[in-house]
Amino acid sequence: MSAAPAPRQTQVSDRADFGSAAHPYDLLVVGGGVNGCGIARDAAGRGLSVKLLEMGDLGAATSSASTKLIHGGLRYLEHFEFRLVREALQERDVLLRAMPHIAWPMRFVLPIGPGQRRAGWLLRLGLFLYDRLGGKGSLAGTRTLKLAGDPAGAPLKPEFAKAYEYSDGWVDDARLFILNARDAAANGATIAPLTLLERAARVDGLWRAEASGGAVIFARALVNAAGPWVADVLNGRLGANSTAAVRLVRGSHLVVRQKFDHDKCYFLQQPDGRIIFAIPYEGQFTLIGTTDFDHAALDEKAVCSPEEQDYLLQATNRYVAKPIAAADVVWTYSGVRPLYDHGASSASSATRDYVLEVSDSGGRAPLLSVFGGKITTYRRLAEAALAKLQPFFEDMGSPWTANAPLPGGNFAAADLTVLAEKLQAAHPFLDAIWAARLIRAYGLEAFDLLDGATTLEAMGEDFGATLTAREVDWLCDHEWAQSAEDICWRRSKLGFMMSAAEIERLQAYLSKRPG
Repeated sequence: MSAAPAPRQTQVSDRADFGSAAHPYDLLVVGGGVNGCGIARDAAGRGLSVKLLEMGDLGAATSSASTKLIHGGLRYLEHFEFRLVREALQERDVLLRAMPHIAWPMRFVLPIGPGQRRAGWLLRLGLFLYDRLGGKGSLAGTRTLKLAGDPAGAPLKPEFAKAYEYSDGWVDDARLFILNARDAAANGATIAPLTLLERAARVDGLWRAEASGGAVIFARALVNAAGPWVADVLNGRLGANSTAAVRLVRGSHLVVRQKFDHDKCYFLQQPDGRIIFAIPYEGQFTLIGTTDFDHAALDEKAVCSPEEQDYLLQATNRYVAKPIAAADVVWTYSGVRPLYDHGASSASSATRDYVLEVSDSGGRAPLLSVFGGKITTYRRLAEAALAKLQPFFEDMGSPWTANAPLPGGNFAAADLTVLAEKLQAAHPFLDAIWAARLIRAYGLEAFDLLDGATTLEAMGEDFGATLTAREVDWLCDHEWAQSAEDICWRRSKLGFMMSAAEIERLQAYLSKRPG
């Protein structure tokens, strides 16, 4: 494999009037989810000057509320979405190489038994195609598993005697978009969370955008990657009168105390044609999801309804010998997927593929809108978006992200345990669990975060669950964190292990930080 071309860095921060009509940005990206951050990263690395606006915290909506899988989408084969599956499977290997600290392979167990939605032979044929569509990858292929006496069979009802076991990947979705934003910033992009685009219009061949706080920003091109708000931005704030439609589909998840004494996931078929995943989560929990419910409106908060919780519990209990009850649920979360509306009859059959639309004004001031997409293909989506914009930027650099690790990820996955041991040896006040958590979150940058700390006292105030003031300051200074919620539930999931009093103390600390 050839080496990645070096990103073409652009420096914009030393010019006070950058973003003015005289010195416009090349690209104004609206939306700080995984697609917006991915496009900003790719564009900045190609030498374009970029500013990204996000109305809330980065990725606070859909991008941090996924099932956290990087996968081809086995069930998409039923809808004949072969291109999407092939592209996603190819990307799965790319992403696992690029971010070994926040993503890793997992084995998925697909039990075979009575009342299945598909016959066993048909499932095996689908898995045969799944193993081959992405080309020769690095992950192990499908095998038949006899569940009797196997740890994966222990939690299941005895009528499930056989399963197919296949490979896919898991990712810390919240850290994925943060690392993309950080790499974009390292290549010169300006990242502006908590900044709402109020309106924008074409003026003299440029985009003139007005943002919260009275900011006026000029740019040569505008990317609408606002996720569920893509149509609202397009028609409400840009006045585009587009006929493109978005289908809002809510996906809800449950987190319960750990139910399985092994590290494999379950792929659970349901009589209604859906599938549910049960996934080991954060060392002490099991993640169950997801649903597919049409979501009424953007102003309706995405929460897991009682109906969805009951559905997920019943779906899991069809398989497990010891039923999971509502009392076992420790957390729920929901996200709204902005799927391209192609007229599917149900939410679950709506396409997960992405659609990119471009318009311009006489060859100037292009507008690119992003509809749909999934985490696994965010990098390819960014490349496709830049290809659409290439005619407007003749000196744009070439694609570069396929072989470029994300911040902290420039190491082989096999070295993960060794890195944790080295971090602990360099900082003996760490225990093994703490060191492993830091390497999983920050990769090689964990050594930078801890640089100079020789004692526990040097880490500053202890907020519980191994979160200290030094790490909090890093997250604020390097990752745009501003609130306890940003830190406890997006930059990390330490909120599971922290008490309400500890989280309140963290918020008090943040409120006193300068700036």
